[in-house]
Amino acid sequence: MRFVGVDPATETGVVALDEDGNPVLETSFRGKGKDRPGGITLEQRISLENQLFRLLLPGDQILKEGIANGNKMLITTAKIHGGLESMIVRKGLFLKEVAPTAVKKYVGVTGFKIVDGKSVRLEGEEEKKGAMSEGALKYFGYSHPNNNVVDAYIIAKICEAVYRVRQGKPLSDYPKHQQEVIDSIINPPPPKKKPRKKKTENTNQRRGKPRTADSCAQNTEQTCLF
Repeated sequence: MRFVGVDPATETGVVALDEDGNPVLETSFRGKGKDRPGGITLEQRISLENQLFRLLLPGDQILKEGIANGNKMLITTAKIHGGLESMIVRKGLFLKEVAPTAVKKYVGVTGFKIVDGKSVRLEGEEEKKGAMSEGALKYFGYSHPNNNVVDAYIIAKICEAVYRVRQGKPLSDYPKHQQEVIDSIINPPPPKKKPRKKKTENTNQRRGKPRTADSCAQNTEQTCLF
């Protein structure tokens, strides 16, 4: 059995941990084929999916990062995620999802840094990825030159923790912020119900005229026509 973390993207990161939590697979890969500006081709998507399919083994416990809210390339991202999910299912495996914000939270990344005693928002991909690398090093002593692999490793560690807690390990053994992430996967909140819109009666009433008068005029016209 392995604990597998998948970080889907045009360059997808995958990390697998053995039963003791040690990395046995650390890789990232892109779909083969000609690049297309601002997206990914069908040829590249199929290649990406096939590469993931070949990496998976029977009995793998899999956790995949979900799609971030406000994603600027939502259509492309959704195609990548959907394709990779289908490969996992076709392999006969089951997967769970973890929100991108929860992955950051697991290693203490808040999206802010302290500068001269003030909280300042992280700017740019380099700063944000750097914060994730620092978090992985701080909590797990893990480092890797590829940011996608770092993210996949954190996801794999969450996958391992979820399995351990389900098998009876006390949730309290983990730091408070990690407990919240683990619990959100084991006991996800129910979906929010959208409030029903009140139906408004369409009276076909003319502006400035009483309803009864309008109705009478219509009835008179109908009598004349028929």
